[in-house]
Amino acid sequence: MSTGLAIIGCGARTPVGFDRRSSAAAVRAGISVIAEHPFLIDRFGEPMKVTRDAGLDPYQTGLERLLALATPAAREALGPLEGIPGTPKISVVVCVGEQRPGQDSRMGATLTDGLCDALTDSIRVEQQLNWMGGHAGGIVALETASHLLSNGDFDMVLVGGVDSYLCRDTLEWLDDNEQLHSDGSIYGFCPGEAAGFVLVSRVETAHRLGLTPLLTLVSAGSGIEKNLIKTEDICLGDGLSAAFHAAAESLPETERVDRIICDMNGERYRGNEYGFAVLKASRLFKDAAAFDTPADCWGDVGAASGPLYVSLVVAAEERGYAKGPLSLIWASSEGGRRAAAILRRWGE
Repeated sequence: MSTGLAIIGCGARTPVGFDRRSSAAAVRAGISVIAEHPFLIDRFGEPMKVTRDAGLDPYQTGLERLLALATPAAREALGPLEGIPGTPKISVVVCVGEQRPGQDSRMGATLTDGLCDALTDSIRVEQQLNWMGGHAGGIVALETASHLLSNGDFDMVLVGGVDSYLCRDTLEWLDDNEQLHSDGSIYGFCPGEAAGFVLVSRVETAHRLGLTPLLTLVSAGSGIEKNLIKTEDICLGDGLSAAFHAAAESLPETERVDRIICDMNGERYRGNEYGFAVLKASRLFKDAAAFDTPADCWGDVGAASGPLYVSLVVAAEERGYAKGPLSLIWASSEGGRRAAAILRRWGE
């Protein structure tokens, strides 16, 4: 879906930084905080390898932990609205991780309620939406924002992704499924936790309020993969390639993506999927092999992935190290949802 929307603000809370600029600087420098969990042991008798928010109590779990991640990131994304005249009509769209041991089906709604309550001193929330969409969920939320803004019902949409794997039941479930990275399971991943938020508006709204956009959200799209991880089926990248094509629908045939940021985390399934998807969407990329994988630094951050990738693109533009004007971000959820978005340098 073509949108031409303005990215007004973004915020982050990650294991490598308590705001978007410090998080992006750490990823740019290749700083990794993958370390041993302070007290949880894997099935090989070794400390679990995770990434942790150092500002949170390691014993804190559930809603309290997710709110501690989400609230500062959301406030940072809303920062550009301080001092502007009037009260914009804002919709809040939040995605959390998929239902799993340690996280029940009510978490998305409960977290969104708590977050909106915490933000009442800053904004007037006209509508709130939530779902448990996993890795792709934050980018699907950007796609949802496009629809909401195109209908004209809201001035802005605050899009967020929040996730934490750091719950005993969740980590033990990953370990049982051989997804937890260790010396005995080299194709697993290092689970982490984070929150990312993006404030999106129509371009004319940004101009009316005197706000300078950070990026243009060109488009976002999604697809469904039927051959899932943890099954015997072979994934040929159909869902991910569909998401690539949907996100690039409005791009001219001659344009190519300069930078790719994705949620590959060390699992062989994800690498194979991307390889097949690229073959089906090769025209989009200048160099499909030159992709960035922030999970190497902040671990796998699940539903927070997409909004955090936006903040990395913003940082590259602000600091002058962007490879070019067009960036593609993508992510894949275990449940089959695939999503991608294309971001353009503001003014080009």
